Amino acid sequence: MRTAICGLGSIGRRHLDNLHALGEQDVVLVRSGKGNLGPEGLDGYPVEADLQSALERWEPEAVLVTNPTALHLDAAIPAAYAGCHIFLEKPVSHSLDRVDELRRALAKGGGRLLVGYQLRLNPGLRSVRSLVQEGAIGAVLSVHARRGEYLPGWHPWEDYHGSYSARRDLGGGALLTLSHPFDYLRWILGEVAAVSAQIGTGDYLGLEVDTSAEVILEMESGALVSVHLNYHQRPPRHDLQLIGELGTIEWDEGSSAVRWWTTERGDWVEEAAPEGFERNSMFLEEMRHFRQVVREEAEPACTLEDGIAALQIALAARRSAGVGRRIELRVEEGSAPE
Repeated sequence: MRTAICGLGSIGRRHLDNLHALGEQDVVLVRSGKGNLGPEGLDGYPVEADLQSALERWEPEAVLVTNPTALHLDAAIPAAYAGCHIFLEKPVSHSLDRVDELRRALAKGGGRLLVGYQLRLNPGLRSVRSLVQEGAIGAVLSVHARRGEYLPGWHPWEDYHGSYSARRDLGGGALLTLSHPFDYLRWILGEVAAVSAQIGTGDYLGLEVDTSAEVILEMESGALVSVHLNYHQRPPRHDLQLIGELGTIEWDEGSSAVRWWTTERGDWVEEAAPEGFERNSMFLEEMRHFRQVVREEAEPACTLEDGIAALQIALAARRSAGVGRRIELRVEEGSAPE
């Protein structure tokens, strides 16, 4: 599978390493040279300065879009028109502009697309979803998701002010960069009916993007969900609690363990992560799954429409904070309204 990787920051290099671990050697690198990481570790791979040159010269079967968020569609759309299968890092983009063009490009080119919300491959979250679907705690009534991580500590080798996560022009901000809960909450609980939010900006990190957010999601099921996101927390934390009619389910990303309490049992049951599981296990499984998608051996675990829906929720939260009111989401077939 000849693969072009468009963007060789930390996540692009992680995917490169995992492709190599899976035996994929036929890789072309697309590097603008504007990133914060040098060429170390990239010897032996052909390099192109732009994706169009890579598409014309190398004719890759697959393209990994791992450049900054605001540039995702600049790469994904031409790759789709060229008939490539696409792995698109989350979030899909920084706005809903041109998502319809990406749909058209995929339809014309015939490629398949997987969005990189790798937490759908987390064994603990998969167990959470199964427990909810089995009705272990009855109807889910309220949910709390919290994710916080200290932005300056993400990539200690670079000035965080210049990272895409910190720059508005590159699609940064906590609502987009930390948007995993908007995806997995839909995956577990169903569609979101309305969004309300307040956001924090600037503060001691000296940034102009949202650095913290409190978001309320009203689910179509009737569940009320609170999502907290921040760029400040040390040590990092990411956990989830679901409260139902018949009990409670809790998950923690740090351990990837899930535990639940039900009225039927009256005590806690805990399920640990599989032996040997670590954070990179999800990314490795993600690349393994992408290869299966390319070969039509599996359907994408997270589709373009899933990715657009998560983006729509994040943008609705930003809009809610800006206008000071609740935003209803109306998703019509073939559209992606703001």
